Amino acid sequence: MTISYGSTPTNANPIANPIATQCRMTLAEYLVYDDGTDARYELENGVLVTMGTESTVNTAIFSFLFAVFLGLGIEPQRLGVKQKVEVRSRYASARDPDLLIHSIESRLAIKGRSQACLFLDEPNPLIVIEMVLPGGEGTENYQRDYEQKPIEYADRGIAEFWQVDAARSWVRVGVLVDGVYQFETFQGDAIVVSPAFPELKLKALAVLAVDD
Repeated sequence: MTISYGSTPTNANPIANPIATQCRMTLAEYLVYDDGTDARYELENGVLVTMGTESTVNTAIFSFLFAVFLGLGIEPQRLGVKQKVEVRSRYASARDPDLLIHSIESRLAIKGRSQACLFLDEPNPLIVIEMVLPGGEGTENYQRDYEQKPIEYADRGIAEFWQVDAARSWVRVGVLVDGVYQFETFQGDAIVVSPAFPELKLKALAVLAVDD
């Protein structure tokens, strides 16, 4: 199944689970923000938005994919964890993907920074991977993961975008074509096809059932 995303949704709520702060933040302030917890935040319309606590399913999938890419010979330093990506959007200033597969150039750009963020004028990673949060169509999670992020990452020019959705039992790989993602959905025993890594031999079920 192939789906194309290329237009900005009109009904998306830009703020979900905002936390109390004294004032709206700039990107620079966001990058150095530390509330003393392990909570993950994204900056939406200048407001910190908590991403909530990840399920054990999503954390297990993350760990599995990290190991898969290591097994393909990707150096650990090219696997970006808790590394932010600046975006140009009415909804967010930066996103906090679950996993980045860096290009050599994007890894060099972010290397050594105290605030790990790829800025708009810097090289893109090969792949950005998001573990989709639960929620039906019309929910804030759905709007963020399925409507906003594909537009934002496409606008940056990131060539490949994965959506891993345990609740819907699929892995979707978006390939950037003429400025929009063409998504292919993989379920069950289907082999996940990654243009960036054609040698990848990975069944969707192996990803999604890793916590069983």
